[in-house]
Amino acid sequence: MKKLVILFALIVAGQTTFAQACDSLVNVCYDHLSADAKAGKMFISDGQVYQSFVDAEQAAEFKVTLYGGSMYRIATSAGTKDDYVIFNVYDKERNLLFTNQDKDNQPYWDFQVDNTLDCYIEAYLDIDKKVSGCIVVLLGFQK
Repeated sequence: MKKLVILFALIVAGQTTFAQACDSLVNVCYDHLSADAKAGKMFISDGQVYQSFVDAEQAAEFKVTLYGGSMYRIATSAGTKDDYVIFNVYDKERNLLFTNQDKDNQPYWDFQVDNTLDCYIEAYLDIDKKVSGCIVVLLGFQK
């Protein structure tokens, strides 16, 4: 019984640590949504916080629907530096629409879609910079 209680305590502690680590990164992503506010570019979150704990061999994948005629910003974070996360955006046929890998792993990307489409956002860590941790992705639309 004592082993069961210790195991339960370790599981709860691990979940609490994960939640705290991810929660602090959510605020970083919200900062990315308003990064250009002085220039009149303000993005409002779609209300979802996409997060996952990954290691070097894993990627997080999130399915989103983008509505035609809207301007969007994808914002990511996995720590104190902006370049930990590589993210790719695919259409439903898995055609690559964008990657930040060739843009020095920029933490956010602005784009507009003409027609409504279902997409996948795939996010993983740049293992040259970080091998495990929480990835947070926010999707915002322009105000």
